[in-house]
Amino acid sequence: MKKRKTKGKKIFVIAILLMLLWVLGIYMYITYDNIKVDTNYQATKVQSTNVVQTVETAEENSKKVADMLQEVTESVVGISKLKNAGNTIFSTSSEEELGLGTGIIVSEKGYILSNSHVTGEKYSVCYVTLENGTTHNGTVVWSDSNLDLSITKINAKGLKSVTLGNSDNIRVGESVYAIGNPIGFEFRRTVTSGIISAINRTIKIEEENSVSYMSDLIQTDATINPGNSGGPLILSNGEVIGINTVKISSAEGIGFAVPINIIKTIIQSYEQTDNFQEATIGISAYDKEVIPYLSAGATNFENGIYVAQITPNGPASKTELKEGDIIRTIDGIELNTMNDLREYIYTKKPGDVVTLNISRGKVTKEIAVTLG
Repeated sequence: MKKRKTKGKKIFVIAILLMLLWVLGIYMYITYDNIKVDTNYQATKVQSTNVVQTVETAEENSKKVADMLQEVTESVVGISKLKNAGNTIFSTSSEEELGLGTGIIVSEKGYILSNSHVTGEKYSVCYVTLENGTTHNGTVVWSDSNLDLSITKINAKGLKSVTLGNSDNIRVGESVYAIGNPIGFEFRRTVTSGIISAINRTIKIEEENSVSYMSDLIQTDATINPGNSGGPLILSNGEVIGINTVKISSAEGIGFAVPINIIKTIIQSYEQTDNFQEATIGISAYDKEVIPYLSAGATNFENGIYVAQITPNGPASKTELKEGDIIRTIDGIELNTMNDLREYIYTKKPGDVVTLNISRGKVTKEIAVTLG
Protein backbone atom coordinates (compact mmCIF):
# COMPACT_ATOMS: atom_id res chain seq x y z
CA MET A 1 0.00 0.00 0.00
CA LYS A 2 2.89 2.34 0.89
CA LYS A 3 4.65 1.60 -2.40
CA ARG A 4 1.51 2.57 -4.33
CA LYS A 5 1.32 5.92 -2.52
CA THR A 6 5.00 6.66 -3.27
CA LYS A 7 4.55 5.74 -6.91
CA GLY A 8 1.48 7.96 -7.15
CA LYS A 9 3.38 10.93 -5.70
CA LYS A 10 6.14 10.51 -8.31
CA ILE A 11 3.64 10.47 -11.15
CA PHE A 12 1.95 13.56 -9.74
CA VAL A 13 5.26 15.45 -9.46
CA ILE A 14 6.24 14.50 -13.00
CA ALA A 15 2.84 15.64 -14.29
CA ILE A 16 3.21 18.99 -12.50
CA LEU A 17 6.73 19.48 -13.98
CA LEU A 18 5.54 18.67 -17.48
CA MET A 19 2.66 21.13 -17.13
CA LEU A 20 5.06 23.84 -15.92
CA LEU A 21 7.40 23.20 -18.84
CA TRP A 22 4.45 23.40 -21.26
CA VAL A 23 3.29 26.72 -19.78
CA LEU A 24 6.86 28.09 -19.84
CA GLY A 25 7.25 27.03 -23.47
CA ILE A 26 4.05 28.83 -24.52
CA TYR A 27 5.14 31.98 -22.64
CA MET A 28 8.58 32.04 -24.31
CA TYR A 29 7.07 31.50 -27.74
CA ILE A 30 4.61 34.40 -27.31
CA THR A 31 7.32 36.67 -25.90
CA TYR A 32 9.88 35.89 -28.69
CA ASP A 33 7.24 36.41 -31.36
CA ASN A 34 6.57 39.94 -30.07
CA ILE A 35 10.23 40.99 -30.03
CA LYS A 36 10.92 43.55 -32.82
CA VAL A 37 14.48 43.91 -34.11
CA ASP A 38 15.48 47.51 -34.78
CA THR A 39 17.13 47.11 -38.19
CA ASN A 40 17.85 50.83 -38.37
CA TYR A 41 19.93 50.56 -35.22
CA GLN A 42 21.87 47.62 -36.63
CA ALA A 43 22.47 49.44 -39.94
CA THR A 44 23.56 52.61 -38.12
CA LYS A 45 25.95 50.60 -35.99
CA VAL A 46 27.51 48.93 -39.07
CA GLN A 47 27.70 52.25 -40.92
CA SER A 48 29.36 53.91 -37.94
CA THR A 49 31.94 51.13 -37.82
CA ASN A 50 32.65 51.51 -41.53
CA VAL A 51 33.15 55.28 -41.16
CA VAL A 52 35.66 54.74 -38.35
CA GLN A 53 37.53 52.17 -40.44
CA THR A 54 37.53 54.50 -43.48
CA VAL A 55 38.92 57.38 -41.44
CA GLU A 56 41.60 55.14 -39.97
CA THR A 57 42.53 53.87 -43.46
CA ALA A 58 42.71 57.44 -44.83
CA GLU A 59 44.97 58.48 -41.96
CA GLU A 60 47.22 55.47 -42.53
CA ASN A 61 47.45 56.20 -46.27
CA SER A 62 48.18 59.88 -45.59
CA LYS A 63 51.00 58.91 -43.24
CA LYS A 64 52.42 56.48 -45.79
CA VAL A 65 52.44 59.21 -48.46
CA ALA A 66 54.09 61.67 -46.06
CA ASP A 67 56.76 59.10 -45.18
CA MET A 68 57.32 58.36 -48.86
CA LEU A 69 57.68 62.04 -49.79
CA GLN A 70 60.09 62.64 -46.93
CA GLU A 71 62.25 59.80 -48.20
CA VAL A 72 62.17 60.91 -51.84
CA THR A 73 63.00 64.54 -51.04
CA GLU A 74 66.36 63.36 -49.69
CA SER A 75 67.26 62.55 -53.31
CA VAL A 76 66.04 65.88 -54.75
CA VAL A 77 68.71 68.51 -55.46
CA GLY A 78 68.83 72.16 -56.42
CA ILE A 79 70.65 73.17 -59.60
CA SER A 80 71.98 76.56 -60.68
CA LYS A 81 74.16 77.76 -63.53
CA LEU A 82 75.71 80.33 -61.19
CA LYS A 83 77.73 79.26 -58.17
CA ASN A 84 76.04 81.84 -55.96
CA ALA A 85 72.51 82.08 -57.31
CA GLY A 86 71.12 83.75 -54.22
CA ASN A 87 68.37 82.32 -52.11
CA THR A 88 65.58 84.83 -52.19
CA ILE A 89 62.53 85.32 -54.37
CA PHE A 90 63.22 89.07 -54.28
CA SER A 91 66.36 88.70 -56.40
CA THR A 92 66.37 90.97 -59.45
CA SER A 93 67.91 88.22 -61.58
CA SER A 94 65.55 86.15 -63.71
CA GLU A 95 65.03 82.42 -63.30
CA GLU A 96 66.48 81.91 -66.79
CA GLU A 97 69.60 83.91 -65.92
CA LEU A 98 70.20 82.08 -62.67
CA GLY A 99 69.31 78.73 -64.19
CA LEU A 100 67.50 77.76 -61.02
CA GLY A 101 65.99 74.34 -61.27
CA THR A 102 65.72 70.90 -59.77
CA GLY A 103 67.29 67.51 -60.28
CA ILE A 104 67.18 64.03 -58.80
CA ILE A 105 69.92 61.64 -57.79
CA VAL A 106 69.69 58.53 -59.98
CA SER A 107 72.90 56.84 -58.88
CA GLU A 108 74.82 56.66 -55.62
CA LYS A 109 77.91 57.40 -57.74
CA GLY A 110 76.85 61.03 -58.21
CA TYR A 111 74.74 61.10 -61.39
CA ILE A 112 71.96 63.71 -61.42
CA LEU A 113 69.00 63.67 -63.82
CA SER A 114 67.42 67.00 -64.80
CA ASN A 115 66.29 69.11 -67.77
CA SER A 116 68.82 70.20 -70.39
CA HIS A 117 67.48 73.77 -70.21
CA VAL A 118 68.33 73.76 -66.49
CA THR A 119 71.87 72.33 -66.64
CA GLY A 120 72.95 73.35 -70.15
CA GLU A 121 74.28 71.25 -72.99
CA LYS A 122 76.93 68.51 -72.77
CA TYR A 123 80.18 69.59 -71.05
CA SER A 124 78.44 72.58 -69.44
CA VAL A 125 79.20 73.33 -65.79
CA CYS A 126 76.48 73.79 -63.20
CA TYR A 127 76.23 73.75 -59.42
CA VAL A 128 74.31 71.09 -57.51
CA THR A 129 73.08 71.61 -53.94
CA LEU A 130 72.29 68.44 -52.02
CA GLU A 131 69.66 67.98 -49.34
CA ASN A 132 72.28 68.48 -46.60
CA GLY A 133 73.12 71.93 -47.98
CA THR A 134 76.50 71.13 -49.56
CA THR A 135 77.14 72.42 -53.08
CA HIS A 136 79.12 70.48 -55.70
CA ASN A 137 80.49 71.41 -59.09
CA GLY A 138 78.69 69.41 -61.77
CA THR A 139 79.64 68.55 -65.33
CA VAL A 140 76.95 67.66 -67.85
CA VAL A 141 77.93 64.30 -69.37
CA TRP A 142 74.84 63.79 -71.54
CA SER A 143 72.15 66.12 -72.83
CA ASP A 144 69.35 66.10 -75.39
CA SER A 145 67.51 69.37 -76.00
CA ASN A 146 64.78 67.61 -78.00
CA LEU A 147 63.86 65.56 -74.94
CA ASP A 148 64.84 68.37 -72.54
CA LEU A 149 66.77 65.85 -70.45
CA SER A 150 70.34 65.82 -69.16
CA ILE A 151 72.63 63.86 -66.86
CA THR A 152 75.15 65.68 -64.69
CA LYS A 153 78.06 64.13 -62.76
CA ILE A 154 79.22 65.42 -59.40
CA ASN A 155 82.20 64.18 -57.41
CA ALA A 156 80.32 62.40 -54.64
CA LYS A 157 79.60 58.81 -53.68
CA GLY A 158 77.23 56.96 -51.41
CA LEU A 159 74.32 59.19 -52.37
CA LYS A 160 70.72 58.13 -51.89
CA SER A 161 69.07 57.62 -55.27
CA VAL A 162 65.42 57.50 -56.26
CA THR A 163 63.52 54.44 -57.46
CA LEU A 164 62.58 54.61 -61.14
CA GLY A 165 59.12 53.31 -62.06
CA ASN A 166 57.64 52.11 -65.34
CA SER A 167 56.07 55.01 -67.22
CA ASP A 168 54.51 52.62 -69.75
CA ASN A 169 52.13 51.30 -67.07
CA ILE A 170 50.71 54.59 -65.79
CA ARG A 171 47.00 55.39 -66.14
CA VAL A 172 44.95 58.56 -66.30
CA GLY A 173 43.53 59.40 -62.88
CA GLU A 174 46.42 58.03 -60.81
CA SER A 175 47.60 60.30 -57.98
CA VAL A 176 50.99 61.93 -58.52
CA TYR A 177 53.28 64.30 -56.64
CA ALA A 178 55.76 66.84 -57.98
CA ILE A 179 58.80 68.02 -56.01
CA GLY A 180 60.95 70.98 -56.90
CA ASN A 181 62.29 74.45 -56.16
CA PRO A 182 59.41 76.54 -57.56
CA ILE A 183 60.86 80.03 -57.09
CA GLY A 184 64.37 79.50 -55.83
CA PHE A 185 66.17 77.68 -53.04
CA GLU A 186 64.27 79.61 -50.38
CA PHE A 187 61.29 77.39 -51.22
CA ARG A 188 63.30 74.31 -52.07
CA ARG A 189 61.72 70.87 -52.16
CA THR A 190 58.15 72.13 -52.37
CA VAL A 191 55.65 69.30 -52.86
CA THR A 192 52.49 69.64 -54.96
CA SER A 193 49.93 66.97 -55.73
CA GLY A 194 47.48 66.13 -58.49
CA ILE A 195 46.60 63.38 -60.92
CA ILE A 196 47.75 62.14 -64.29
CA SER A 197 45.46 64.16 -66.56
CA ALA A 198 46.51 62.57 -69.85
CA ILE A 199 49.31 60.60 -71.49
CA ASN A 200 51.02 60.72 -74.90
CA ARG A 201 50.55 64.48 -75.16
CA THR A 202 52.31 66.53 -77.85
CA ILE A 203 53.04 70.24 -77.52
CA LYS A 204 54.44 72.77 -79.95
CA ILE A 205 57.25 74.99 -78.64
CA GLU A 206 58.08 78.26 -80.38
CA GLU A 207 61.15 80.15 -79.19
CA GLU A 208 63.87 82.27 -80.79
CA ASN A 209 62.25 82.00 -84.22
CA SER A 210 62.38 78.21 -84.12
CA VAL A 211 59.64 75.61 -83.77
CA SER A 212 60.00 72.23 -82.11
CA TYR A 213 57.73 69.55 -80.76
CA MET A 214 57.80 67.49 -77.61
CA SER A 215 55.75 64.32 -77.82
CA ASP A 216 54.69 61.40 -75.65
CA LEU A 217 54.52 63.67 -72.58
CA ILE A 218 52.67 62.99 -69.33
CA GLN A 219 50.13 65.72 -68.56
CA THR A 220 49.37 66.51 -64.92
CA ASP A 221 47.45 69.10 -62.94
CA ALA A 222 50.04 69.05 -60.14
CA THR A 223 51.42 72.60 -59.91
CA ILE A 224 54.69 72.92 -61.83
CA ASN A 225 56.39 76.33 -61.67
CA PRO A 226 59.57 77.25 -63.60
CA GLY A 227 61.92 76.21 -60.78
CA ASN A 228 60.25 72.79 -60.63
CA SER A 229 61.87 71.96 -63.97
CA GLY A 230 63.97 68.82 -63.70
CA GLY A 231 62.22 67.59 -60.57
CA PRO A 232 60.49 64.23 -60.25
CA LEU A 233 56.87 63.30 -60.89
CA ILE A 234 56.14 60.54 -58.40
CA LEU A 235 53.48 57.90 -57.87
CA SER A 236 52.03 57.19 -54.42
CA ASN A 237 54.42 54.26 -54.00
CA GLY A 238 57.45 56.56 -54.36
CA GLU A 239 58.46 55.53 -57.88
CA VAL A 240 59.55 58.29 -60.27
CA ILE A 241 57.63 58.02 -63.54
CA GLY A 242 58.54 61.36 -65.13
CA ILE A 243 60.77 64.44 -65.10
CA ASN A 244 58.86 67.72 -64.89
CA THR A 245 59.49 70.03 -67.80
CA VAL A 246 57.70 72.79 -69.72
CA LYS A 247 54.51 74.37 -68.44
CA ILE A 248 51.87 76.12 -70.55
CA SER A 249 51.77 79.64 -69.11
CA SER A 250 48.51 80.53 -70.86
CA ALA A 251 46.52 77.83 -69.04
CA GLU A 252 46.06 76.98 -65.40
CA GLY A 253 46.64 73.53 -64.02
CA ILE A 254 48.48 72.12 -67.04
CA GLY A 255 51.99 70.79 -66.54
CA PHE A 256 54.05 68.18 -68.34
CA ALA A 257 56.68 65.57 -67.57
CA VAL A 258 58.96 63.47 -69.78
CA PRO A 259 58.33 59.72 -69.25
CA ILE A 260 61.15 58.15 -67.27
CA ASN A 261 61.47 55.04 -69.48
CA ILE A 262 63.13 57.06 -72.25
CA ILE A 263 66.23 57.66 -70.12
CA LYS A 264 66.55 54.39 -68.17
CA THR A 265 69.00 52.70 -70.55
CA ILE A 266 71.31 55.72 -70.48
CA ILE A 267 71.25 55.92 -66.67
CA GLN A 268 72.02 52.21 -66.44
CA SER A 269 74.98 52.60 -68.80
CA TYR A 270 76.52 55.39 -66.70
CA GLU A 271 75.82 53.44 -63.52
CA GLN A 272 77.63 50.37 -64.82
CA THR A 273 80.40 51.80 -67.03
CA ASP A 274 80.53 55.58 -66.36
CA ASN A 275 80.02 56.00 -70.09
CA PHE A 276 77.35 55.96 -72.78
CA GLN A 277 77.94 55.53 -76.50
CA GLU A 278 74.98 57.14 -78.19
CA ALA A 279 73.98 55.66 -81.53
CA THR A 280 72.07 57.71 -84.08
CA ILE A 281 69.93 56.87 -87.08
CA GLY A 282 70.15 60.31 -88.67
CA ILE A 283 66.53 61.33 -89.17
CA SER A 284 63.99 63.83 -87.86
CA ALA A 285 60.66 62.09 -87.50
CA TYR A 286 57.24 62.61 -85.92
CA ASP A 287 54.53 60.34 -84.65
CA LYS A 288 50.85 60.73 -85.52
CA GLU A 289 50.23 63.15 -82.64
CA VAL A 290 52.46 65.77 -84.31
CA ILE A 291 50.95 65.47 -87.79
CA PRO A 292 48.10 67.97 -87.12
CA TYR A 293 50.75 70.65 -86.45
CA LEU A 294 52.61 70.07 -89.72
CA SER A 295 52.01 71.78 -93.04
CA ALA A 296 50.42 70.04 -96.00
CA GLY A 297 52.38 67.08 -97.25
CA ALA A 298 52.32 64.97 -94.14
CA THR A 299 49.75 62.21 -94.49
CA ASN A 300 47.63 60.76 -91.73
CA PHE A 301 48.51 57.26 -90.51
CA GLU A 302 47.44 54.98 -87.70
CA ASN A 303 50.77 53.61 -86.53
CA GLY A 304 54.43 54.20 -87.20
CA ILE A 305 56.48 57.41 -87.37
CA TYR A 306 56.72 59.88 -90.24
CA VAL A 307 60.19 60.68 -91.63
CA ALA A 308 60.22 64.48 -91.93
CA GLN A 309 63.91 64.97 -92.66
CA ILE A 310 67.02 62.90 -93.30
CA THR A 311 70.25 64.29 -91.89
CA PRO A 312 72.79 65.00 -94.69
CA ASN A 313 75.72 62.56 -94.56
CA GLY A 314 74.03 60.75 -91.67
CA PRO A 315 73.51 56.98 -91.41
CA ALA A 316 70.03 57.02 -93.01
CA SER A 317 71.23 59.17 -95.95
CA LYS A 318 73.30 56.21 -97.16
CA THR A 319 70.21 54.01 -97.52
CA GLU A 320 67.00 53.91 -99.56
CA LEU A 321 65.04 55.68 -96.81
CA LYS A 322 63.27 58.80 -98.07
CA GLU A 323 61.50 61.77 -96.53
CA GLY A 324 57.79 61.02 -96.29
CA ASP A 325 58.31 57.33 -95.51
CA ILE A 326 56.43 55.82 -92.58
CA ILE A 327 58.61 53.61 -90.39
CA ARG A 328 56.33 50.86 -89.08
CA THR A 329 58.81 48.69 -87.16
CA ILE A 330 62.45 48.52 -86.20
CA ASP A 331 63.90 45.00 -85.87
CA GLY A 332 60.31 43.75 -85.69
CA ILE A 333 59.35 46.09 -82.84
CA GLU A 334 56.23 48.16 -83.56
CA LEU A 335 56.66 51.93 -83.43
CA ASN A 336 53.86 54.29 -82.40
CA THR A 337 55.75 57.18 -80.84
CA MET A 338 59.13 58.82 -81.30
CA ASN A 339 60.04 57.64 -77.83
CA ASP A 340 59.52 54.05 -78.97
CA LEU A 341 62.25 54.64 -81.56
CA ARG A 342 64.54 56.52 -79.14
CA GLU A 343 64.27 53.88 -76.41
CA TYR A 344 65.29 51.15 -78.85
CA ILE A 345 68.15 53.12 -80.45
CA TYR A 346 69.52 53.90 -76.96
CA THR A 347 70.02 50.16 -76.43
CA LYS A 348 72.29 50.00 -79.49
CA LYS A 349 75.86 51.13 -80.17
CA PRO A 350 77.40 52.94 -83.14
CA GLY A 351 78.08 50.39 -85.86
CA ASP A 352 75.10 48.18 -85.03
CA VAL A 353 72.74 47.40 -87.92
CA VAL A 354 68.98 47.78 -87.53
CA THR A 355 66.23 46.80 -89.98
CA LEU A 356 63.40 49.22 -90.68
CA ASN A 357 60.08 48.11 -92.13
CA ILE A 358 58.71 51.13 -94.00
CA SER A 359 55.63 52.11 -96.01
CA ARG A 360 55.86 54.40 -99.02
CA GLY A 361 52.35 54.85 -100.35
CA LYS A 362 51.14 51.34 -101.11
CA VAL A 363 54.67 49.94 -101.18
CA THR A 364 56.31 48.31 -98.17
CA LYS A 365 59.96 47.35 -97.90
CA GLU A 366 62.74 46.60 -95.45
CA ILE A 367 65.77 48.86 -95.16
CA ALA A 368 68.94 48.10 -93.22
CA VAL A 369 70.67 51.04 -91.50
CA THR A 370 74.12 51.02 -89.91
CA LEU A 371 73.87 53.30 -86.88
CA GLY A 372 76.30 56.19 -86.57
